[in-house]
This record gives sequence, C-alpha cells and structure tokens, in this order.
Amino acid sequence: MAASPEIGKRVLDEGWLAARSTEVHLTGVELTTSHPPTSDQPPWMEAVVPGTVLATLVKNKLVPDPFYGLENQAILDIGNSGREYYTFWFYTTFECKLSTNHHVDLNFRAINYSGEVYLNGHKVLLPKGMFRRHSIDITDILNSNGKNLLAVLIYPPDHPGKIPPEGGQGGDHEIGKDVAAQYVEGWDWMAPIRDRNTGIWDEVSLSITGPVKIIDPHLVSTFFDNYTRAYLHTTVELVNKSSWVAECSVKIQVGTELEGDIFLVEHFQTQHLSIPAGSNILYTLPELFFYKPNLWWPNGMGKQSLYNVQITVDVNDHGESDSWSQHFGFRKIESHIDADTGGRLFKVNGEPIFIRGGNWILSDGLLRLSKKRYKTDIKFHADMNFNMMRCWGGGIAERPEFYHYCDIYGLLVWQEFWITGDVDGRGDPLSNPNGPLDHDLFLLCARDTVKLLRNHPSLALWVGGNEQVPPEDINTTLKNDLQLHPYFESPVNCKFSDEIFPISKDPSQYLDGTRIYIQGSMWDGFANGKGDFTDGPYEIQYPDNFFKDDFYKYGFNPEVGSVGMPVAATIRATMPQEGWQIPLFNTLPNGYIEEVPNPIWQYHTYIPYSKPGLVHDQILLYGTPKDLDDFCLKAQLVNYIQYRALLEGWTSRMWSKYTGVLIWKTQNPWTGLRGQFYDHLHEQTAGFYGCRCAAEPIHVQLNLSTYWIEVVNTTSNDLSDVAIEVSVWDLEGACQYYQVFDKFAAPSKRTTPTFEMKYPKSESPQPVYFLLLKLYKMSNYEILSRNFYWLHLPGGDYKLLEPYKQRKIPLKITCLTFIRGSSYEVKMHIENTSKKPDSRILWHGNRNLDMSLCPERERETDKSLFGKMLKRFSLKVSGAGVVEISGSETGVAFFLQLSVHASGEDKKDTRILPIHYSDNYFSVVPGEVMTVILNFDVPEGVTPRVMINGWNFQSGLTVV
Repeated sequence: MAASPEIGKRVLDEGWLAARSTEVHLTGVELTTSHPPTSDQPPWMEAVVPGTVLATLVKNKLVPDPFYGLENQAILDIGNSGREYYTFWFYTTFECKLSTNHHVDLNFRAINYSGEVYLNGHKVLLPKGMFRRHSIDITDILNSNGKNLLAVLIYPPDHPGKIPPEGGQGGDHEIGKDVAAQYVEGWDWMAPIRDRNTGIWDEVSLSITGPVKIIDPHLVSTFFDNYTRAYLHTTVELVNKSSWVAECSVKIQVGTELEGDIFLVEHFQTQHLSIPAGSNILYTLPELFFYKPNLWWPNGMGKQSLYNVQITVDVNDHGESDSWSQHFGFRKIESHIDADTGGRLFKVNGEPIFIRGGNWILSDGLLRLSKKRYKTDIKFHADMNFNMMRCWGGGIAERPEFYHYCDIYGLLVWQEFWITGDVDGRGDPLSNPNGPLDHDLFLLCARDTVKLLRNHPSLALWVGGNEQVPPEDINTTLKNDLQLHPYFESPVNCKFSDEIFPISKDPSQYLDGTRIYIQGSMWDGFANGKGDFTDGPYEIQYPDNFFKDDFYKYGFNPEVGSVGMPVAATIRATMPQEGWQIPLFNTLPNGYIEEVPNPIWQYHTYIPYSKPGLVHDQILLYGTPKDLDDFCLKAQLVNYIQYRALLEGWTSRMWSKYTGVLIWKTQNPWTGLRGQFYDHLHEQTAGFYGCRCAAEPIHVQLNLSTYWIEVVNTTSNDLSDVAIEVSVWDLEGACQYYQVFDKFAAPSKRTTPTFEMKYPKSESPQPVYFLLLKLYKMSNYEILSRNFYWLHLPGGDYKLLEPYKQRKIPLKITCLTFIRGSSYEVKMHIENTSKKPDSRILWHGNRNLDMSLCPERERETDKSLFGKMLKRFSLKVSGAGVVEISGSETGVAFFLQLSVHASGEDKKDTRILPIHYSDNYFSVVPGEVMTVILNFDVPEGVTPRVMINGWNFQSGLTVV
C-alpha cells in the first residue's frame, strides 16, 4: 500500500519510456488503464526525461550520434519526414496516495512544443509554447490504490521548417513563427537539430500541498544610507484549493548557512490572514530590515553572499500546507548610457563594473541538461575571470539550475527573449517581419519566464532580441510589463524606506521592477545604440589590432568573435579518421593564404586562422603544420594570443573608450570548431587561459600597439607601493633585458600606463624572444599578476620556435594529492632547473609544497547536505612525490599543458574530463617555480594519472 506523501516537491526523472506515436496503436486512455507498456515491449524504449526525442533515439542507438563526424546527415530531418515522425509518447508510473485535505499538482517546467497528458485514463491538454510552465491539479484523478499511470503525447513545433541546401542562419526561418528556440534549424556555427528539440525537455514533478499552495514568491532588496540599511520585500501568490475559508499563518525565515551544520536565522516573521474558498490572492508581507547585510557581488568584485529565504504557510486545523525556499542575494544592479563612451555602464552595489564576458547559446544541443554539466559550464566561465554571460535570443530561456550556479560563481546574466534578426524580420530572404504568429503566446511565455527567474541575483537585465527588436506590440507590452519601480529608475539618496515607498507600491508587487529592459542587443548603449549591424567582427585578427583606435568605434560590443580550434584528442574523439586531415594552405595571387578544410571540418563550421586580404595565416607564423597534433598545438598558441589580446585591448581602454565586451562565443552546444574556450567534451582550449590571464581583476599587460606596460586595477581598492618587474629571455635561456619600475600606484577602476618596454628598440634584439611581466607588492614581494608573452620583431614570425621543440629543458615536479571520496585535488610545483635562479629576479611562488588544502578547493566544497557529508569522509593525503625530467639544455619550458587520464584504460581517448586547472598552457623561465592546482572527480574504479606535454615536452610524460 502506498504511503501518504509528505508536503513538498517530488521530481519524476526516472523510469520513463518512449515510443514513436505512429508505432503505438493504443490510445492514451488505454495506455494509462488497461494496456500499460513495458520496456521489453516494442516499440517502447528507455527515454531521456528531461531531454528530447533525438536524445532518446541516440541513447537507444536507433540513430547515430549527430555530433560525431557527418552522422547528423544520416538522420532524417523533420522537414522531410513530417511532424508525425517526431511525435512521441512518453510514459511512466508513480506512486502517490493522498491524505484528507491534501492536493497534488503535476508540473511540467517546459515541453516542446505541445502535448496531451493522460493520467489513469483522464486527458488534459498541454498548450503550445516552449517556454511556459504547465501545472495540472490531479488530486481527483489519482488512483485510490496509490499506483498511477502517466502517458504524455508530445507534438513538435507547428512550423519546424525545412533546411535549404545552402544551410543558413535559422534555415528557412519557419521556426520563427512559433515561440521556440530558433537555433534548431542550424546557424553558421551549428548543424540543424533534426527533431527541433521536440520533447519533455525540462523537469517533471509532483507538488503535494495542503489546502493552500504558494506560487511564485517575488523577493526584492532595497538599500539606503550607503548600503548600510537594507530591506527585503516579499509578495507571494496564495491559492486556496479547498471549499472553505482558510485561516492561515504565513511565515518567512531568512538566514545564512555557517560552517558545518550551523544555520543562523536572522529574521523570522509570522503574518495571519484569511483566504476565501477557491480563490487566489497576492499577499505582500511587511518588509524585513537588515543592518549591513552581506552583499552579493559579481565575480572579481567580492563574495557571492547568499541568504536562504524560506516561506511556509500553515492552515488552522491542518498544519503545514506548503513551503518554498530560495537562495537570495542582496544586491542592486544599475546601468546607464555613459556620456564619455556611449556604451552602457553597469554598476553593482554602487560600484562600476567593467564587463568582460561571453555569449552563451546553451549547454547541449539535445537539451541533455544537468546540474553537473551546468556547474562545470558556469565555473569554467568564472575560472576565466568573466563577469557576465549573455543568453542569446536564438537559444533558450535558461533554467533555474543555470542561474543557481551563476548566483554561486558570480556571473551576471543578460537574458534575451526569443527573437533574432535572422529569423524575425532581417534575414535573407526577409523572414517573419511580424515575429511569431501568436503574440499573446509569446508574451505569456515571457511573463512566465520572468516569474521563474526573477529572484536570482545573477540576473542583470532583460533584452527583447538578438540584433532585432520584437514586433511593436510585443515590445511595447514588454516595456510596460518590465517597467522599473521608481526606486530603481534613478539613484536614491534616502536614508529610510518610508521616505520613498509611501508614494509607490511595494517593489515586490511588480512583475520584476528591478532590472532594465532593453529592446534589442544593438540598441540603447550596445553597439552603435541604434540597431545597425555594428557588432562583430567574427574572424581572426592581428593581435595588435585590438589595441588600436580604429578597431571598434562603440562603447560596448555585445559580440566580437574569433577562432576556436580544440585539441587533437577532441578531434580524434569526435570524428572518424578522414576528419583528422588538416586544412590545405593555398597561396592566393595577393600573397594571402586560403585555408581549405576537409568536409567534416566544414560541416562542423571550422573558422580559418587566416582572412585573405586582411590577416595573414596566424598558424603559419610558426611554420607549416605536419600533422593533426602539430596543427592543433600551433592553433592553441594562436588561440592564447588571440583572446588574451582581445581582452587586454579592450581593458586597455577601460572607461576611456569602452564600458564592456562580450566575446562571441564561449562554447558550443555541439562539437563545433569555432568560437569556443572549451569544447563539447569539456576540454579547455588555450584561449581559455588567455582569457583567464587577461581578465584578472589586477593585471599587468603589454600594449601590443604601443609596447607600453599597463597595470589594470578593476577592484574597488587603490594599489600602492607596488612594483613591475620586466624580464626578456632569449631562446638560449639568457635574460637579455631586465627592468624594475617600483614605488608605483594603481588607482581603483583604472588602466594605468607605466613605461615603454624598449627591448625591441635595443641594439641587437633577438628576432623571437620571451617577455615575463610581474606585478608585486614591495612590502612582502607577493606577486599580484604574472603575464608571459612570446613575441617576434615587427614584420617577423615565430619560425625559430620550430627547432626550439628539440631543446630539452630539465624540470623538477613536486606533487601533493588530496583525495576525498571520488574528488581529487593535485597541487603541483613545476620548477625549471636548467639554470640557478638569477638573484635579480623575483621568483613566483613558495618553493616548498604547502600541505594545506588550497582556497580553490574550499570554495568548491558544496554546502548541500551531500557536501557536509563529504566533509566528514577521511581526507587521504599522499606524500609529496617528486618527478625529475632530464634535460641538458638551458631555456624556457614553453607552453606546458597538463592533462589527466585514466590509468590502464584500453581505449582511444583516456582523458578524464572535466578538470579545473588554476593555470594551463603556461611557461616557466630558467630557475622559476610555478604552482598549479588541479581539481577533478574520477569515475568509480578509475585511477587517475597526470601527464605533462609542451612545446619542448611532446612525449607526454606521466608526473603523478
């Protein structure tokens, strides 16, 4: 007999089956009464829920992996098959037996595109729309024995479109007639998704409550008296499902989680009210006062302090009826168009923030979304020192789990609605000039998305569309629906909340009211602000171009992109052998190189490392690649330089010319070959670490146009009594140039030029040389920033580095490994022992390995119950291991790359992914020690080994 369920949510994510509707000859009533299917009964198969039809077919090996090689071409496209082919049944069972006065709702957080629900023989329709929630009261249709049969028939989008032979941005644009993701018809970075993401693509759950249910609370924080006084405003919708007046106690509790199991309650309040039978009410609680709350800050500006807010409703003669909880961050986000640059300037908690971030499509093109994958994705962005992610309008309204990790890691989010210039009125040929066919549906989805996401501190702004504004009626309604509360319209200097709120309604009563709405991605402080196509460019550049006055004219660039070749191991893992062929390098009459990739690379949207007529091939600067490994290694060198220069060039003109930049794009939702800092398997490119270096909050850099050394300080504190050390190293390992600029001050929120690096103008400079910059405190020699360049003289190239591969440099690697369950942390010191340390040089890091856990690991520790349990496991610490790599020559250990592999695995790709490295693709000068920390999880039964490769270490040595 099924037990009575407890109040709360129960996720239905296991035991699902699926079958093509044309192969099922039973009705939904029959499936959920007399003829329930089983997994061993064709055509039924194990389903991926949440997920898509195509994800289910791939899991069951009924179609090939669409992301491998050219296999996507072998899968039937919905434009050719018809919608029936991808119309699928999904089926599961669950146990639920209610007590008296209990109610249960069946919730679908999102489906694509419409459906029919059958529960125990009863039918309910799921209306159209990819970005809306569905909640069905099933209290009266549960089976009395507690065993319930659920079948869901899911229909694809109404207008899936057809893919033209030439491809194109959004295919034939038909998908734009629906309120759905538009990338699914293919883009210049993405192959078409054959089922157009049809499926139950987000969470399915049961909500069990008493007579009264809590719906969509809205939390808002306001600040006064220079952020020393804060108020939490709360409005909640309450639904009385009973046939009698409910006498309720609404309780709100706000607290913080301390170390261990200690939870500090800072506020607890109870309000009493009556709710008429069968009615919905909006109830605003009295505001809660906080004195100097811990503020939530974006990545690089401070801690991401989060409070736990819990709201419960008790009903007289029943007890607890419902409960809701949410992490909440006290913060205020403002923005305006900067008079000096014309770019939109953001402020968080009153502090200006220079935006350095990236464009985001979605985690996986088959919508195989998970908390684990989201955590890796978002932490990767934080690891790159980014502070904003733009959720592009051709993708999805991101899920609460995405925002949860953005809250934790401090990534501001720009969330667009589902409009793109290519599909909604600006394409070639002209596409859907009035946007989706059903404007009311679009607005319903938009409002529901706002309610779903509005309590996340990371959510910074709403934007109507990508390179386009929504149709006039939609745009006007969104402006009205998302109007700012007066408190958020302009700076407020009041000391107390009652000085402003008596003249307006409580801010938590607005749909949002706290975040600005911008009508399109190139309007109102972005690009030229007028909607002209003034974002981009999207191809390889000369690195020094990013520093020049004429590179980009406007203050905030929402899209600037470049190359993104992954490592050779990823190519081999995602393509058959014919895809391992490197491009042909054809010399054109004008002397430029045209790269001709193989057909598989073309299908995976490879972007060349040359731009005939504008940019000479940047890979060939290092010599002609001889094979895939050589090509990918040289591509990583270019990736590093390209993206470091991009961000350093923008940061060089912080506030004087620019207020921010978003790179197009940070990753691919499939195995694409352009615009990415890590691939779909979660292996980082060297561009990842070029960004990580360039976007440090405190950073020393070389202006590649002027050769002046600049110090960047994006923090809120001035730097004083600091020094810059400059050293130049030749290919023989000799320090050719040395200079220290001391007693220097770097003001807060400024980029400060210091002095010119004059080595290239010296009497006999080397044609290729290494430059090492260090910014450090004079009081204790703590290094604040380290930046390593490889450079050639004007008009030159890097071909002298080719024979440098043979230079054997001795290394001493000391490792300490911490193991907690399946989680590993490896702390490594890598010392270049080819030469005794120069007494003039400030050496980076402690030469003795610290036995303590590093701060990075502590930040990673999960504060959930699982995380607390994990802390109690015994921590295994291996003894410090030492590996010495022999070598008899002096020089720089250049472009070292660490990787982690499964020991003893007999397969082509032994990599363990993902790995979080504190640095990678780094170089170590003679006598220097670098500290690198690795954090990763290993599959059960696997023993990891750490390997090191590099420009002059290509044998793949195991060091741990």
